[in-house]
Amino acid sequence: MRLGIIGTGRIGSTLARILVAADHEVVLANSRGPRSIGPLLAELGPAASAAHPAEAADRSELLVLMVPFDGVRGLLPPGAVRDSVIVDATNAFSGPGAPRELDGRGSSELVAEWYPGARIVKSLNTMHFETLAVAGTEPGREGSQRLAHFVAGDDGKAKEIVAGVVTDLGFAPVDTGPLHSGGILQQPGGPLFNRSLTEAQALAWISH
Repeated sequence: MRLGIIGTGRIGSTLARILVAADHEVVLANSRGPRSIGPLLAELGPAASAAHPAEAADRSELLVLMVPFDGVRGLLPPGAVRDSVIVDATNAFSGPGAPRELDGRGSSELVAEWYPGARIVKSLNTMHFETLAVAGTEPGREGSQRLAHFVAGDDGKAKEIVAGVVTDLGFAPVDTGPLHSGGILQQPGGPLFNRSLTEAQALAWISH
C-alpha cells in the first residue's frame, strides 16, 4: 500500500521507517516543503518520495495526519480528501502535556467536520515514538503479547484498512468503537492515551 504521511517530525519519521521496513511505500509531506525531507528520503530509499500535502493526499491510498492539531484545519483542500481514508494521529493540547478542553467533543470529530466526506479513523496517536520504532518487531511480541494500537471510527471498512496496516507493523489493532466515544478514550486526557498495553490487556480493558 502507498501511504501518505503529513508531518515528518519524530513520530512521522518513525512511522515512515517502520512502514518501509514492512514493505509499504510512503509519500512524505510537511509544512516546509519537499526539499526539507531530502535526508529522510536518502535514508528510506526508493520506497519513499516527497510531495506537498495536497499532492501526498492525491497520491496515497491512505493518509496519516501527524502534524500539530492546530495545523490540521486548512491543511488540505476539503474536496481533495472526500472519500479518502484518513488516520487522525494528532493530539489536541492546550499547553505542554495539558489536554485541550473541547466541550465533550472528540478532537477527531472536529477533523471530520473540517474534511466532510473523508473517512476519519483515530489511531496511531497513543504510543511514544521510541516505542513505536521497535515494539512491533521485538522478540517475544507474538500473539496476545503484541502491543495494541487503538482504532476508532464510524466507517467499518476504513477501520479494517487501518487495522491491516497496524497488523503489518507487528502491532495488534484494538477497536475502541465509534469516532466520538472511541476517539475520546484515545486522545490526551483519555484513559488509553500514552498507555502501552498488550493486546490481551487492551481487550480486557475494553470489555471491563
